[in-house]
Amino acid sequence: MIPEVHKEIIELGDGRTISIETGKLAKQADGSVVIRMGDAMLLATVVSAKTSNPDIDFLPLTVDYREKFAAAGRFPGGFFKREARPSDQEVLTMRLVDRVLRPLFPKDYHAETQVMIQLMSHDDEVMPDALAGLAASACIQLSDIPFEYPISEVRVARVNGEFIVNPSKSQLKEADIDMMVGASEDSVAMVEGEMKEVSEKEMADAIKVAHEAIKDQIAAQNRLVEKTGGKKPAREYEGEKENEEMQKAIFDFAYQKCYDIAKAGTSKQERSEQFAEVKEACKELFSEEELEENGDLVGKYFGKAQKEAVRRLILDEGIRLDGRATNEIRPIWCEVDYLPSTHGSSIFTRGETQALATVTLGTSKQANVIDLPTEQGEENFYLHYNFPPFSTGEARPIRGTSRREIGHGNLAQRALKGMIPADCPYTVRIVSEVLESNGSSSMATVCAGTMGLMDAGVQLTNPVSGIAMGLITDGEKYAVLSDILGDEDHLGDMDFKVTGTANGITACQMDIKIKGLSYEILENALEQAREGRIHILGKLTDTIAEPRASVKAHAPKIVTVTMPGEFIGALIGPGGKVIQELQKETETEIVINEENEMGIVEILGTSQEGIDKVIAKIDSLTFKPEVGTVYEVQVIKILDFGAVVEYVEAPGNEVLLHISELDWNRTDNVTDVVNMGDVFEVKYFGIDPKTKKDKVSRKALLPKPEGYKERAPRNDRDGGRRDNRGGRDNRGGRDNRGGRDSRSGGGNRDRNNNR
Repeated sequence: MIPEVHKEIIELGDGRTISIETGKLAKQADGSVVIRMGDAMLLATVVSAKTSNPDIDFLPLTVDYREKFAAAGRFPGGFFKREARPSDQEVLTMRLVDRVLRPLFPKDYHAETQVMIQLMSHDDEVMPDALAGLAASACIQLSDIPFEYPISEVRVARVNGEFIVNPSKSQLKEADIDMMVGASEDSVAMVEGEMKEVSEKEMADAIKVAHEAIKDQIAAQNRLVEKTGGKKPAREYEGEKENEEMQKAIFDFAYQKCYDIAKAGTSKQERSEQFAEVKEACKELFSEEELEENGDLVGKYFGKAQKEAVRRLILDEGIRLDGRATNEIRPIWCEVDYLPSTHGSSIFTRGETQALATVTLGTSKQANVIDLPTEQGEENFYLHYNFPPFSTGEARPIRGTSRREIGHGNLAQRALKGMIPADCPYTVRIVSEVLESNGSSSMATVCAGTMGLMDAGVQLTNPVSGIAMGLITDGEKYAVLSDILGDEDHLGDMDFKVTGTANGITACQMDIKIKGLSYEILENALEQAREGRIHILGKLTDTIAEPRASVKAHAPKIVTVTMPGEFIGALIGPGGKVIQELQKETETEIVINEENEMGIVEILGTSQEGIDKVIAKIDSLTFKPEVGTVYEVQVIKILDFGAVVEYVEAPGNEVLLHISELDWNRTDNVTDVVNMGDVFEVKYFGIDPKTKKDKVSRKALLPKPEGYKERAPRNDRDGGRRDNRGGRDNRGGRDNRGGRDSRSGGGNRDRNNNR
């Protein structure tokens, strides 16, 4: 049977379109759509279990995004030739979609739910991650799964002053703003991106452009739903157990106690212990029978009372959990050069949050290789973020790198990468170890990373700092919180992280939990964030004012040398013999990349002497004397008909200085004029038309004797034939006795003399 297919088209305003189609694929899912833009096609499905697990009190939502290699006509790398665990880029896309979807399911909906999105066809000029949010929302709208309202996500970039929605890869390379924005028709819910030192107003303008495009995509989803027969009634489900009497009793008992604890301004540990005591005391309000039936609700209702108390304290009195004012930054201390063996290191501590950053310098061989269906290339700057359980005083198993660690590390990397100069010769890796956490550890990572880079001698364009902000609202009343605590992140209506230099923003990440946030509040919050960011930046530059002039003594120095591609083989040698022996002799690492018929040679080593030896070897291999130029040479062999000399500036490059070019006066014996080891200057005349070999002259640099008369050329036996032997010496011809003599210790020269 031919399926009934429904389709909607979204116009992007510049000739490009996005289509949403349903009814052809994956019809057993609760909802499925195919999104197409250009030749890029994504299949999105959603399935939710009909029953809930009564033992869980959260939404077990899984958002999975995968890019299939077949979509780009490629084979997976590796031995098994099969897609395995998701890449970092796929995980980041999952996080972007999850952050917008999760708050829109009912709070008491606990059924296992899976949203799966896969790239089925790739277009080099379409970035599929910008379509994933639209795909996820559209398939949910076609289902009966309870969900508040449709959303979508778009990428917005500014290229040459113009905003572009869902730009191509080539356009994105020229952009100074690259942001992903997720929103409903009425409210922005998520923002994440990177910028090139832009202002807060420019960032807000980009969000507005993205929101208008999202409204069009939501309208298209609604039209598609109508074409399929209208919105399905939400399925019935078993919600959370509730007890209003118990909730009121706990609120009345705990609210003021929590208010007083919050107002005391104690440390995280003291506060946690005091809240725990009040929570335990709540149980005494009820009988054993009541607790047996509804004891699991005590923690839930206590949490609501605690949250309300802390929010009211901030809104009504402007007092925060640790006693700070709303715009006050916690005490900061910093240190650089803490670890003696690393190439760069730093500690950044802000209140109860601490990050230790290390910097490692390497060659292009250490670049992070990206091999994805949608992208291939290398990263010469990358950052890894680790969040061990002890940083929050917990003991829990470690099962690989978490999605949170990937997301926080990516944010910090985007914050810093624009400040790495284009001519930085190194591959740079930062590792941030979070040692304490109560507040934004990703922003601590940015600050520690900045100081670590400067300590390592990386010439940052400008230092970068970061700050995490919070927002609490109640009607017309709101409070913006600078440098939020972990608890404030949980109880607030918005948390946003902003990084930047003194000149402007370099990266941001926002999660907005309330509907209808005005742009006025957003702009005020961004301005307060700028003030806090500048304050923190001052602490960093007080610790290390500017990058070190050079790398540390034990850190590798890197020099990049360019050579004609024709000489690459000579530097490598047969089977790599030359380059391997050179690396061993000089204790360096040599990497050769070929680009536009040129060899780009990276020389990495801790000893400048070793690096200089490699450079000298390259200079020697690529040396080409210029006609009319004077060079210093040294005699390395004496022959009957001249002296073999070596260019001092290019060891290994030899040339025959013919006996006739030694002096203006007739020379019968070479040693009458020069001897082994003598150093003097000669002039280079290019190729001698007689011998077809390089010609140099010593006498050309000497004053011509007064009354000098040109003599007749030597006869063939005396000069010409010997001259030719010398010329053929360089070619390795039949009479190349001079050449063979230089390799065999003089045996051929003796035969020549006997003749």
